[in-house]
Amino acid sequence: MELEEKTPDPKYGESRKFDANFKGPIQNRGCTDILCCILFIVALLGYFAVGVLAWSQGDPRKVIYPTDSRGQFCGQAGTSLEKKPLLFYFNILKCASPLVLLEFQCPTTQLCVEKCPDRHMTLVKAKLGSKEDREYYTRYCKEGTNFTKLSPPEILKDGLCPAMLLPSKAFTRRCLPALGKLKGGVVVVGNETTFVDDENNRVNATDVLEASKKSNVVLEARQVAMRIFEDYTQSWHWILLGLVIAMVISLIFIVLLRFLAAVMVWVMIVLVILVIGYGIFHCYMEYAVLKGEPGADVTIRDLGLQTDFSVYLQIRQTWLAFMIILAIVEFVIILLLIFLRKRILIAIALIKEASRAVGHVMSALFYPLLTFALLAVVIAYWAITAVFLSTSNEQIYKVFNNSECQFSRDTCDPKTFNTSNVSALCPDAECLFAFYGGETLYHRYLILFQFYNVFLFFWCANFVTALGQVTLSGAFASYYWAFKKPDDIPAYPIFSSLGRALRYHTGSLAFGSLILSLVQVIRVILEYLDHKLKGAENKFAKFLLSCMKCCFWCLEKCIKFLNRNAYIMIAIYGKNFCTAARDAFFLLMRNIVRVAVLDKVTDFLLFLGKLLIVGIVGIFSFFFFSGRIKAVEEAAPSLNYYWVPIMTVVVGSYLIAHGFFSVYAMCVDTLFLCFLEDLERNDGSAERPYFMSGHLLSLMKKSNESPKSVD
Repeated sequence: MELEEKTPDPKYGESRKFDANFKGPIQNRGCTDILCCILFIVALLGYFAVGVLAWSQGDPRKVIYPTDSRGQFCGQAGTSLEKKPLLFYFNILKCASPLVLLEFQCPTTQLCVEKCPDRHMTLVKAKLGSKEDREYYTRYCKEGTNFTKLSPPEILKDGLCPAMLLPSKAFTRRCLPALGKLKGGVVVVGNETTFVDDENNRVNATDVLEASKKSNVVLEARQVAMRIFEDYTQSWHWILLGLVIAMVISLIFIVLLRFLAAVMVWVMIVLVILVIGYGIFHCYMEYAVLKGEPGADVTIRDLGLQTDFSVYLQIRQTWLAFMIILAIVEFVIILLLIFLRKRILIAIALIKEASRAVGHVMSALFYPLLTFALLAVVIAYWAITAVFLSTSNEQIYKVFNNSECQFSRDTCDPKTFNTSNVSALCPDAECLFAFYGGETLYHRYLILFQFYNVFLFFWCANFVTALGQVTLSGAFASYYWAFKKPDDIPAYPIFSSLGRALRYHTGSLAFGSLILSLVQVIRVILEYLDHKLKGAENKFAKFLLSCMKCCFWCLEKCIKFLNRNAYIMIAIYGKNFCTAARDAFFLLMRNIVRVAVLDKVTDFLLFLGKLLIVGIVGIFSFFFFSGRIKAVEEAAPSLNYYWVPIMTVVVGSYLIAHGFFSVYAMCVDTLFLCFLEDLERNDGSAERPYFMSGHLLSLMKKSNESPKSVD
């Protein structure tokens, strides 16, 4: 038979021996991996210390408010700049310098102002103009400037006022030129096409446009972000409704699996094929409808990156790409089903057994809520600490100049700059706020604190996941090793298993999650190096880095698989992590055929279940948010990008479905290892009866000689 194993290889250890006293998860156990437990506690205390240090040094306002040339926050409440929320550039043309892309700082004086200038005016015109013109121009000069007494050359020499004002509009709290276009595509600023800058050079409005773009490197990205934010404000209640529907469908699916496992699995397989098939049909129809439409044959490459993503849906190549991707997925699924058709029946039996286990331990379905809550706390702590760490630097001022200067980009002090040798040797140099940094001991080790924050985030997140796996596996193992089900199942199996995990095995969980975290941090470092080498010409370095990324990805998957099975053995036998990992690995290797036949096929079927729920919710959300359902067309919100709520609902639905099905997956893995142990420990005799259900016994063509209860 296809589930029969050959004689186990001796190098994978001996088969489990019969133990009359073994009745499931061992109650009398001791603490494991104590040193790692102590290390984890010390690391957590250090993590809290880093958080407190970051919160005392950091200032999130640096992210929220724009800063002027002195590093002061524009519009910050409780300061002298509270009523000046906008940032004004003295010479926007200097923002076209490549320095902006390197240091994210315009080499020109920046000033916090109440309003952006709404007219074109030069410094000379303001000096010769009316009192109203002079008062208006003074608003955009440095505080304390004696505009009446000083001459224009003196004002420009000391950098007290801009050489000219341009009509501007506020965007992302910055005053950028109010650019427009006349017929024929001529760029204008306030109906002017050319200007004279502070060096008496005539400048085209097109140059101002380029400088305006460079002054805000993330201009387009922020514009897209604002539109996405608007879409969320318009559709958040519909998104919540979609997620609730996904939760209800997941619950219904789990309940139906409890009573109609075989029927539901086959219905699930057929529906997945139909849903993906409909997706292929819909993409083909959209592709056919666009045939002959103006501009529909433009390629994605020619179109480039557009902030209005709906443009991509107007070209045929987009729908062709979607159709090809879905067709490949459909083909792979059908191919797998053809090859696994005989093994699916065996997997269904294991899912039936898992359904019975979940039915008797219903509290397991709600345990993922605790995991989600703990993960939310870990993510929130990491994110807040990261923000405070990144904003805990001091204001650093640099020398910015237009001509040759030996002090260019040197650190300077704005309070003493005008009386220093630098201003004398470099007349056009300015001491401007450059970035946030520092030279103290704290700032020198700031990069280590940031690394520590990332590492502890991975460690804590993996620990929370490991705690959930041990808790669920302990509860489901209690079900399997109960000879008379449900009479012999202990009361409150979830709480008992959680208590055992925290009391005895915190060190083992920390050990397993530490190993996984080290690999994940290495992968993050490799991704960072890959990002840095994108512009490099060294092909060998890129190839080597790609190979390392692939190897560590595979290593992470292997460690996750070994950890998962090690945690099951820890929950049952209460051994340390290394011993449990070795026992689990040897047990799987002694039954490698059964691993391929039962465990992996079952995982594939559960994945199809998640795919089905996501597909159903995704299709309905697509028709709703795109306004294609006539009955509720008026209820659908008006959106910039209707894919924003759709993708949110799809991702949220997958996480919800994964939360429910992860319980099933853990149940299947636990029952599978218990099933392998059962086959090795027992032989079906009256003295050594099998603990597996009658259905599994008949499927395995095994039987117990006579019913016998275990005392």
